[in-house]
Amino acid sequence: MNALYLAFAYLRYHWARSLVLILVAGLIIFVPVATRILLSTSERALVARGQATPLLLGSRGSRLDLTMAALYFSDERPDPVPMREVEAVWDSGLAIPIPVHTAFSSGGFRIVGTTLDYFDFRDLTLRDGRGLSVLGDAVIGADVAEALGKTVGDTLVSAPENLFDLDGVYPLEMPIVGVLAPTNSPDDRAIFVDIKTAWVIQGIGHGHEDVVTASDIASGSAALANAAVVQYQRITPDNIESFHFHGSQDDYPASAVIVVPNDTRSATILKGRYLDSAAPAQLIEPAAVIQGLVDRIFRIKSLLDVVTAIIAVAACAAVGLALFLSYRLRAREISTAVKLGARRGMVLRLLAAETVTLLLISGGIAASGALVVSRNAGAWVGWLLALGA
Repeated sequence: MNALYLAFAYLRYHWARSLVLILVAGLIIFVPVATRILLSTSERALVARGQATPLLLGSRGSRLDLTMAALYFSDERPDPVPMREVEAVWDSGLAIPIPVHTAFSSGGFRIVGTTLDYFDFRDLTLRDGRGLSVLGDAVIGADVAEALGKTVGDTLVSAPENLFDLDGVYPLEMPIVGVLAPTNSPDDRAIFVDIKTAWVIQGIGHGHEDVVTASDIASGSAALANAAVVQYQRITPDNIESFHFHGSQDDYPASAVIVVPNDTRSATILKGRYLDSAAPAQLIEPAAVIQGLVDRIFRIKSLLDVVTAIIAVAACAAVGLALFLSYRLRAREISTAVKLGARRGMVLRLLAAETVTLLLISGGIAASGALVVSRNAGAWVGWLLALGA
């Protein structure tokens, strides 16, 4: 106890040097532990999203782009799949198809056009407001609400595809009718609308609103109007009946279709129908695609472990050198203690006590930091994945 007391008193007296040694040793312990926690959590989060999605239907092309666009709402733009493929799945009676349209954004967040089945499939619940019920409604994720400072009753305006296309698609003003409870998934950073609303944004559906009214003509204040006059369109109770869609719905686009089979047998039958490589559509298992991506990404994990080990050895050597030099500087102090009657064993116990105290404090700081990382890893990884997407 005397050795520990003296060791602590010495470290407290030389607090600046002790603090530097504690922080360095703490970082040596903390960094590899925190890195392993975050990597493990990232791997689980990536794989879990894929495993929670049985099958994914889309146009033939990059399986990874299709998966990232449909599951993580990334900036990838896979070729659209026509809605006739959705109807084909419905008609088979083998699965429930859930189309997703992810071609547009608002405020830096992806607008996801889908059906009400998506909310049940992902087990999404509302924190405020209500669900989608009217053309033009929007339900936003928890992160969208926080980042944009939006809540129920506010509005969002979709971003136009081309600012220089005056004859193109008008941005759509969408009232926010609900805010989702946080899920630590890409759904937190999405703006959900009915897929028909996404088609309105795309210009497939539109309404008619008189820019020049009869009273304007009577008063002589009528002005020539063209596509450049109106900045964005709104869907209101007064004009919703005028909104309509052109062409056959079988040709309307979706970015991808989440396919939820009734059972294993139904899934096998469906996968067999899309084996032809010449077919325009493909049916994939997102879990296999994500696992392949994870395997490629985490191949660097072993290299990272080696680099971390090398850095740790170098840092430990630096700390050891600092302690050795400290003991060398205290040579006269130690010699005086011996002359006063302190045995060499006592001196060694004192030095050991100082070293152990430093390491214990460093370990405590590293453990506290690792605990914070462990408790928040899921939220941080979910945010980073959504941000990266």
